[in-house]
Amino acid sequence: MNDDRDRKTDLGGIRERIDSIDARIHELIAERARLAQHVGVTKREEGTVAFFRPEREAQVLRAVVERNRGPLTDQEMVRLFREIMSACLSQQEPLKVGFLGPDGTFSHQAVLEHFGHSCRALPMATLDEVFGAVQSDDADFGVVPIENSAAGVVSHTLDLFLGSPLNICGEVHMRIRQHLMGAMERLDEIRRICAHPQSLAQCRAWLRQHLPDVELEQASSNAAGARRARDESGTAAIAPAAAAEIYGLRVLFDSIEDESDNTTRFLVVGRDLLEPSGADRTTLLLSGAETDQSGSLHSLLEPLARHGVNMTRIESRPSRRRSWHYVFFLDLDGHASDPPVAAALAELEERADLFRVLGAYPRAVL
Repeated sequence: MNDDRDRKTDLGGIRERIDSIDARIHELIAERARLAQHVGVTKREEGTVAFFRPEREAQVLRAVVERNRGPLTDQEMVRLFREIMSACLSQQEPLKVGFLGPDGTFSHQAVLEHFGHSCRALPMATLDEVFGAVQSDDADFGVVPIENSAAGVVSHTLDLFLGSPLNICGEVHMRIRQHLMGAMERLDEIRRICAHPQSLAQCRAWLRQHLPDVELEQASSNAAGARRARDESGTAAIAPAAAAEIYGLRVLFDSIEDESDNTTRFLVVGRDLLEPSGADRTTLLLSGAETDQSGSLHSLLEPLARHGVNMTRIESRPSRRRSWHYVFFLDLDGHASDPPVAAALAELEERADLFRVLGAYPRAVL
């Protein structure tokens, strides 16, 4: 009996300590929010409207990772601080962020992962509308998919940069988890599965093994498939976890994707070029006068190697200027203002027929 009382006393003491810590956390968050309000007032007095600075946020989140000693993971700590920062920023002015909708898509999830749940996520019907909303000031930023580790580059996103003045202000690397969901309770009640073609393709082996006789139907988006699963008897969907909550569905099986490391990279587009954050990436758009001559690309890019600048990705797209003429999209390690990168870019600009820095922005923290 005494042992039971001692354990209850110990448990009561632990709970009191937790309550005390909770109160301190609450006070500190409130103090941080008040300081954020003060920053907003100061910026208004100075005539500055850029409340959100991606490079500053990246520095804060890197510091979270550097000082984390557990037991929470880096991902969990970053997510907590992201939400605190998002809530504090909304005291100044909630960010408006456009994305390829509807609600419940992976693009929507990427917005919340990067900007937190206190932003105003604005679903758009097309990628063109996302770019247009940012360009016209209807949105502060846009989040657009650029490449998937399994499916490759999103060509339409690249093409939009050819005619847009927008800049890249950040990136999101999001692990893609496909979940089977529906209003039913058992797998044997499923008559059809409705999802975006890419999601159906990414889950082909799992579906063949577990639901070989179920009809597969393509949808314009996974969110559209989730809406059908909500409204149609016997219809299930493949979608991100957020779609189950939004459309009131039950997750029947989670993480059914065939490749466990399936990742999509999203770009954050905005109107400004950023200052260095300390761990950056630079993206270029360029082409030579002749892109179909032997050795022309090597000659164009030679300054990168000579100045020790690492190129991590290159993609080509038709230039739309004339037949068989191409433009190249390059990702480089470092900020455009870093001395080696700046020296290489100066030479590239002299050699290129078309040259533009699309953005120098913080690399994804995780």
